[in-house]
Amino acid sequence: MKKIRVTIWNENVHETEESALGDLCRSFYPHGIHNYLKEALQAEDLEIRAVSLDMPEQGLPQEVLENTDVLMWWGHAAHARVEDALVDRIQARVLSGMGLIVMHSGHYSKIFKRLMGTTCSLHWREVGEKERIWKVARRHPIYEGVPETFVLPHTEMYGESFDIPDDGKVLFLSWYEGGNVFRSGVTFLRGNGKIFYFSPGHETFPIYHDENVQKILGNAVRWAAPEVYREPWNEFIREGHEKIYTENPLAKVDTSALHKSV
Repeated sequence: MKKIRVTIWNENVHETEESALGDLCRSFYPHGIHNYLKEALQAEDLEIRAVSLDMPEQGLPQEVLENTDVLMWWGHAAHARVEDALVDRIQARVLSGMGLIVMHSGHYSKIFKRLMGTTCSLHWREVGEKERIWKVARRHPIYEGVPETFVLPHTEMYGESFDIPDDGKVLFLSWYEGGNVFRSGVTFLRGNGKIFYFSPGHETFPIYHDENVQKILGNAVRWAAPEVYREPWNEFIREGHEKIYTENPLAKVDTSALHKSV
């Protein structure tokens, strides 16, 4: 069986802070969210590696990217530290077919905003309120084994309006104890790549310990995995499939240089 090559990227900032916040984060994720998810999502059909911002080349050298079928991204406090050159490489890889799972505050990451073309801004509140998550589409592979609705007892609120493009398919909708709602699980297609944004997963709540959250992320990895990679292309086609009778006004103009530059 050919395994899906998964790379879990985490900025790993909160987990290494010497502070009350860092202590709380480590109480749930002692070796970082990326390493926790690596263990939680282990399966026979997945080959998972965990990397972080503080590693050489920010954890994602070209060799790692080229050997990644699905990239999972968790960021919050260090979006600005991610180099634009790395964002360029990730974007190119997604457009070629690599899957991308963007988690929680990754909505504000450089790569997600780049691929969405919007601000990806939202409303938020952090008081540890209850979140109820609903499946809202008829069917989807990411739903496999997930109940119609489930509750996270304590979470950070993300609320509408959420500035993402209208071409996304909403799979999950969240309702919060304070009355807000949010499109908490949305899929997108960009080039040949599949993208899934999933908001539940705050660093100081044990949300990734929840079996339903783990099931959703595992299903998303399998859904986003590419069947084949295709490099983006822009091909000049001289002849049509049918005879063209319209006279070409440029027939006497040498356009070869233009064609070569395409």
